[in-house]
Amino acid sequence: MLGFLLRLLPFWVREPLLIAVGSVLGVRIMYLAIRDHDKVAAGLGVVFLVFTAIRVHMVLRALRARRRNPSPATHADGAAVDAAPQAQIQTQAPAQAQAGAGPRPGPAAPEKEPNVWGQAIAAVAVVGALAAALWLAPRVLPSGHSTARQPAACPAGEHKELPKAYQGTPRAATGDELCKALNRPDLAQLLGTPGESATTASGTSNTSLLTAEKVALPEAEVSFDTYTVHLSATYNELSIAQYVKLMKFGNEKDVKQLPVLGRPAVLSSDHTMAIRIGPGSGGPVEQGPLARTLSIALDQADRGGYYEVTVWRTSGVLPDDGVLLGIAEKVLPTIPERAAR
Repeated sequence: MLGFLLRLLPFWVREPLLIAVGSVLGVRIMYLAIRDHDKVAAGLGVVFLVFTAIRVHMVLRALRARRRNPSPATHADGAAVDAAPQAQIQTQAPAQAQAGAGPRPGPAAPEKEPNVWGQAIAAVAVVGALAAALWLAPRVLPSGHSTARQPAACPAGEHKELPKAYQGTPRAATGDELCKALNRPDLAQLLGTPGESATTASGTSNTSLLTAEKVALPEAEVSFDTYTVHLSATYNELSIAQYVKLMKFGNEKDVKQLPVLGRPAVLSSDHTMAIRIGPGSGGPVEQGPLARTLSIALDQADRGGYYEVTVWRTSGVLPDDGVLLGIAEKVLPTIPERAAR
């Protein structure tokens, strides 16, 4: 149907229209192919550009033909009209003069040719308007019509009753609050991968194991294609100074003490645990990627309790310490602290 409509258009409208469409599509496809390293798209872009070059050659040849023969009218495809009817009129003129019948008719007024350049400019303007509409459509349409993946959001709180440990612990944050603090719009930029979007985001209001549900342990986790970030808060009486002594007693390596936000903190490394289900796995729990953890005291006096920011890469390469420090300095000040009961 579209091809039939295009054939109905005059030559000087159809060809500029095809040239404009082919140029826009060819350049756009080639740009996407170079950006995404897609050989198939690159081949398709070359096809559109070659098609456009052929149409440009046809238009230039038609323009040269019009300049060489400006007097005769031309068809839509640039070919000159057959001059046989004009020759027949010229041979009949002497016979009419000899007959002496009436006054000699004057020459017929030449038919006014259409403005070729005006038609071409109008066609290009129409194509430009269509291209602009297609370009702006993703920005104008609501987000529900977009095919791009949206960043993961923290699940809406279901107002579940919190464990008693949260009711009796001053300043205890919930898993939902930790998730909202961690799932920042600039978290991917802090990780050094600004082009990525969060794939999952979650938060839980747990309690520490072997404490008879007396120690609040809220947790949150945000995952990307490259990184995963885990944030937790342990509201116990263990200080960072005592935590460091336990690390030294266990002969842990790659331990580094430093202040963060004016509070005592310590960096350490350990492997994560990967849970695999199915044939071919070595067991239900296996060793996962190496993770880097930054443990920070809840207050400057280090009276007990600490936050932990843990980051690991999908590739297994140990994350840079600057990444954890940047996340802690941005996230921890935004965690709400509830008043003591």
